[in-house]
Amino acid sequence: MPAELSARGPGGARILGVGAYRPARVVPNSEICEPIQSSDEWIQRRSGIVSRRFAGPDETVIEMGVAAGRQALDRAGVPAEEVDTVLVASMSYLYQSPPAGPQVAHGVGATRAAALDIGAACAGFCHALAVADSLVRAATARHVLVVGTERMSDIIDPTDRSTAFLFGDAAGAVVVGPAERPGIGPTVWGSDGAKSGLIGHQDSWLAARDKPDYWPTMRMSGREVFRWAIGEVAELAGQAVAAAGIQVADLAAFIPHQANLRIIDRLAAELGLPESVVVATDVVTAGNTSAASIPLAMETLLYGGGEPPAGAALIVGFGSGLSYSAMVVNLPPAVSAHRERAL
Repeated sequence: MPAELSARGPGGARILGVGAYRPARVVPNSEICEPIQSSDEWIQRRSGIVSRRFAGPDETVIEMGVAAGRQALDRAGVPAEEVDTVLVASMSYLYQSPPAGPQVAHGVGATRAAALDIGAACAGFCHALAVADSLVRAATARHVLVVGTERMSDIIDPTDRSTAFLFGDAAGAVVVGPAERPGIGPTVWGSDGAKSGLIGHQDSWLAARDKPDYWPTMRMSGREVFRWAIGEVAELAGQAVAAAGIQVADLAAFIPHQANLRIIDRLAAELGLPESVVVATDVVTAGNTSAASIPLAMETLLYGGGEPPAGAALIVGFGSGLSYSAMVVNLPPAVSAHRERAL
């Protein structure tokens, strides 16, 4: 049964459908090891990652976002023309303009929808979901498509031991619509700009103009980020559960940002999750897909072949900024394979 979640403000909103897109090319650790002078054993020990996917030339941030968005709409049973707003979270879309949002909206067929980009890096999906919830509850929009889409392989240095083995490419999406009762709990969020240097590009794109054959890439202080995540994010997650008016034991699933399996395991332990709570570990085969990681992991839990969890899920996003956000959501029921073939 869906959990009875508390909410701020009138009305309710819920997730109606979930979609995903995974690039065709699977990249095992063996392809990553030589450039960073490492080994499969070292990568798995540090991150739990066995493989990730890298997008091909035609698998752009836009095209992957469109594919995930269409699947989410199909599973939600919401026609594209009934989408009022499209929110796209990405940190790897490389065009200053035009923004990705209107292009994704056009691609899915929501040709009259308001559309905008949200730049909150790995917390982007949760931030966008919070905005979608507010739009629906305020009756500013009836249906909102939230998309996280990333080509992280474009912005990392394949020789950098701090990032090259962690990141992958993918897209995930959800459709948010009205509900009689809240299906999305209050958002607990914030930022710590004093630590913004822990994850980020070492130069602006301007440097690519001024330095021949130069491409700014993202760097990360892994140990410091790990300590910050364990120290701060577990508390944030607990606050989100309390704000939703439920207990940890009421959760059906825990779907944190898929940053690193070690972080996920520590967060689950710090929260004291009972064995009944399914913990998403999509990072093992998807890597860290930034703003796409939470909807991608959610889609895996619902459609990955196992028994899909039903009820309340705690989702937590955190990363560059440092930005962070968390909330409890009621998972939508998985569409049957028979119905999905008919869509």
